[in-house]
Amino acid sequence: MITAAELSGLVLFESLTPAQIDELLAVGQEVAFAPGLDLWHEGEHADDWWVLLEGRIDLVRHVGREDVVFARLDAPGRWGGGFRAWDEGGVYLTTGRTATDGRVMRVPAGALRSLAVAWFPFGVHIIDGVFYTVRNIEEGARQRGALVTLGTLAAGLAHELNNPAAASARAVDALEAANEGLLAALRELALAGLSAQQYNDLDALRRAIPVPDGPVDALTVADLEDELLGWLEDRDVERAWELAPALASAGVGTGWCQQVLDAVGDEALDPSMDWVTRTLTVSALQGQIKESTRRISELVTAVKSYSQMDRGSMQRIDVTEGLESTLVMLGHRLREGGITVVRDYGAGLPEVEAFPGELNQVWTNLIDNAADAMAGGGTLRVRTRSEAHSVVVEIGDTGPGMPPEVAQRAFEAFFTTKEVGKGTGLGLDIARRIVVQRHGGAIDIDSEPGSTVMRVTLPTRHVEP
Repeated sequence: MITAAELSGLVLFESLTPAQIDELLAVGQEVAFAPGLDLWHEGEHADDWWVLLEGRIDLVRHVGREDVVFARLDAPGRWGGGFRAWDEGGVYLTTGRTATDGRVMRVPAGALRSLAVAWFPFGVHIIDGVFYTVRNIEEGARQRGALVTLGTLAAGLAHELNNPAAASARAVDALEAANEGLLAALRELALAGLSAQQYNDLDALRRAIPVPDGPVDALTVADLEDELLGWLEDRDVERAWELAPALASAGVGTGWCQQVLDAVGDEALDPSMDWVTRTLTVSALQGQIKESTRRISELVTAVKSYSQMDRGSMQRIDVTEGLESTLVMLGHRLREGGITVVRDYGAGLPEVEAFPGELNQVWTNLIDNAADAMAGGGTLRVRTRSEAHSVVVEIGDTGPGMPPEVAQRAFEAFFTTKEVGKGTGLGLDIARRIVVQRHGGAIDIDSEPGSTVMRVTLPTRHVEP
């Protein structure tokens, strides 16, 4: 049992009066411990203040796949925790793991604050000011980092949208002229005296032109164009130099042209070839518009998925969807940086209960850091797999890797290896908080020269951290 004499003998309490010692004893509780127990856990709210009376407690932090002892409480009077006495959001920075038999005094953070306010009001004002200042600096830096990231994403998205939008606008302008030319070609067909049967035969030949499965070899097209140009010029077809490239791009050969000649005759060959070519041009322009608008729609869908603008907070999600939308948002930056993306998604991946918008912030930070590490080009590998009751996401890069001393501190707030103005040191700290504190998961690093892998493990069912 804790006595007033025991507390008075500690340097920590030597300035307290006997009455104050009694008040402290009234709110404190003795906790006896054996080796191997966790008295408090990293990341939990620091609701209690722990003062060592006997024994030893190791202060442990999870780094990578290991638990690392950062400090020890190994002398009576040393203490830890209690941060919520000064800051509502205060959490334990380490896990308190007992190394021997011993005892501690446990004081609720609220009671500690009440005693401090009564005994040392000026000191409480100073402590409150320190915590308030630190929180403001941290929040300001975090907001600045978020704005920088938002600006980067917005610039990349604008670039991504500009290409298909500009292509669509050009195609629409060209389509207007192509439609006018198509109507003019129909008039020429009528003037040439083409019968209904001949027109049907011509249209059937047009429909029989195969649609290429993919890009046509440029040399093949060039050879075909020369062949067509000669065939058309031999038959005195006007604008042969314009018709031949369009027909060659569609894969049309001289054999098909001969079929047209047999169907319509010499008099109607010129307007017939002109009409077919213009229909091919209109179809090509419509295809460009369709592809451009499809790409714009995909980008809008990706933005909605990334921002989670139409979804609730906690939900069951496919992590692959969030990874893909993040890759789209950062696509411009990755391409500009000469980075190749390799996807290795596991089959039958289970859904997880999560906050998707927050997880997208994690993927953004991890992919952005990987891109920074591969300045000058490299390979980004995004891999997913399922494990027992969890989903594992790995984001790897082929950068220079992290030295062990850097990897150990990578998740510390404000720790950064980037040059001034390039980083706040909050990216991995935010990622760790979201994964560990919000989702009850884990995040760690495997790094060696030429390969760094950030591994995120998420439980399939939400676990209160």
